[in-house]
Amino acid sequence: MVLLDALSRLSAAHPFELRAIHVNHGLSPHAEDWSVFCAAQCAARGVPLDIQRLTLERKTASLEAKSRAERYARLNASGADVVALAHHADDQAETVLLQMLRGAGPRGLSAMPRFRPGNPAWLRPLLGSRRATLCAYAKSRGLAWIDDESNREPRHKRNLLRHQIVPLLRTHFPGYPETMLRVAELQAEANGLVDALAMQDAAGACDAMGLDLARLNSLSPSRARNLMRWFLQREGLRPPSQSRLAEMLRQLTHALPDSRMRFAHDGVEIGCHHDRIAVHAAPRGPFCLVWNGEPEVTLPGGVVMFRDARGAGVSVQKLARARVTLRSRVGGERIQIASNRPRRALKRWLQEASVPPWNRAMVPLVWCGDELAAVPGIGVAAAFQTAPEEPGWCVDWLPEGSQQVSGT
Repeated sequence: MVLLDALSRLSAAHPFELRAIHVNHGLSPHAEDWSVFCAAQCAARGVPLDIQRLTLERKTASLEAKSRAERYARLNASGADVVALAHHADDQAETVLLQMLRGAGPRGLSAMPRFRPGNPAWLRPLLGSRRATLCAYAKSRGLAWIDDESNREPRHKRNLLRHQIVPLLRTHFPGYPETMLRVAELQAEANGLVDALAMQDAAGACDAMGLDLARLNSLSPSRARNLMRWFLQREGLRPPSQSRLAEMLRQLTHALPDSRMRFAHDGVEIGCHHDRIAVHAAPRGPFCLVWNGEPEVTLPGGVVMFRDARGAGVSVQKLARARVTLRSRVGGERIQIASNRPRRALKRWLQEASVPPWNRAMVPLVWCGDELAAVPGIGVAAAFQTAPEEPGWCVDWLPEGSQQVSGT
């Protein structure tokens, strides 16, 4: 409310457009009352309000983290140039304490940045102000506000700190919370330096295909850990625990050429292919769908597209012999690409085409009855190839996150 009041006053004198977003998580019995309150406060100031309602599964063990992730996702998708948040000095100090107790390094201890560029940019203009200062401002302006009852729940670690530990710190360390803000600022500076070192170590060894394993193995253990943390953060992932990171590096350091490794982390997997470390989606379940002539079919892991062709692709006439299905690999499939060449294991074709191991299981196979007719990126079985000028289908496969389509 202090932030809304201050920004609404500023917007009257400066040329920027102000609007508000209220995320209704639907978790409190008072959630709808809060939405009504926000609507009234924004209307009184002439500030447009967008109310976003969430539907969350209450039984999940990480409801608080899920709520936060969904809230920030809505703010990210708001279309704003800048998202202003009302975190204050006490919030920042609590965050530093929590990160210390989790054993965080410089990145975690730097806590929340005052400003983070991006689309949208994130701004916390009140981060240097104590909660008591903001309360005094609110009272002087006659502002109304609401306290979320969940802030009194001691089962939340932040609330435990706030109500039981912080009062002792204030009594015995009068510089609190400003001392914690200095810790965050110093750690943010240190984090910038270790990131700069990681970027230097990654130069020429990190691209869209992943991180070069040889470069990682050429570094000292501490620099290798730093580079790996930076690489995972670059991929949008949270840093792994110290023990988890050590195990990743141990296996990567002793990996044989093109050995298959797979580490599950933060909802994705980390693998190694052609001596490059890459982040990829976790394997999806098997699939089998009937194709009824649609130009596009969405499958687990990507999209299959069928394009009209003449004298190329899979013969339309031959596909009409039996029901056509799109299936995932089960292993042991064989295909004959040319009439003068033997049938070969599909696994060999995929290896020679340099398809990473984690993508091989998701490549859709086009079956006509009980015959394997085509594999995108590999080819069309000789028995289903088109004659010159004969109508055909070119089959393209676009995996999730891929910018290129592989076709037959």
